[in-house]
Amino acid sequence: MVIGLDFNKDKYLEHIKDKNQILNMRKLLDRIEITLNKYQIQITDFMDPYEIRLSKSILNRFTDLEYCEIGGIEEAERKIIIIYPQYIEIEDVDSFIAALSMEWNSNNLSHRDFLGGILNLGINRNKVGDILIHEGYAQVIVKREVADFILTSLDRIGNQKVKVRQIPIDELKAGQVDYIIKRTVLSSLRLDVLISGAYNLSRNDSQSLIVAQRVKVNWEPVDKVSKEVKQGDMISVKGYGRFILSAIEGISKKGRIKVELKLLI
Repeated sequence: MVIGLDFNKDKYLEHIKDKNQILNMRKLLDRIEITLNKYQIQITDFMDPYEIRLSKSILNRFTDLEYCEIGGIEEAERKIIIIYPQYIEIEDVDSFIAALSMEWNSNNLSHRDFLGGILNLGINRNKVGDILIHEGYAQVIVKREVADFILTSLDRIGNQKVKVRQIPIDELKAGQVDYIIKRTVLSSLRLDVLISGAYNLSRNDSQSLIVAQRVKVNWEPVDKVSKEVKQGDMISVKGYGRFILSAIEGISKKGRIKVELKLLI
């Protein structure tokens, strides 16, 4: 199937209800059009799992192309999608990304510190994949196009001197994920109730955060306060952090739900 200049992108976007994602999905369709018309490999920027899901809902409607997603490690949260004609075999998918190691002499640098240091160079967030924190060093996955600039430009994170070097992709390993376990009892598994229980907020405050579109469930923006949350769901609240409903542990004598939450540090 070769798509002509009258390629109607709107019909492929009809099912996308999130208006904030329309531009991203149009960019994806631009790449699909180039692949089908010019037989060129196209690479997206890094996407979160929600954006990946939306992208695949479009890509799967095209039978004359192939795609794969990579993020450096199997457990990667953020990934790029490589789009290519069916007849092409890509031998080295990792050639489109680069892995950097950043070492320092202190233990007080966080994911937020490293991300801020990279973005302060003027690099777009979409060019940066996962940041894997280890003891005394961090590993960062980026698009290859920005790797050299980071290598030559980044020597400090905040007031901490860092040493940056490129490493082979196969040296990447899953980072440390620090969290606090919180057990509590809730009246229901509604989103506003979960947020109140996680951060000791009033129901009104939790509902205001949701209505203000400051909450995501599994990376998807949610504005419905009564949304039911399931075990394993990741909830992020702008200004507060992220937590996982890690376990539902039964019902108390008063009929309330006993839960375990993992609050990511």
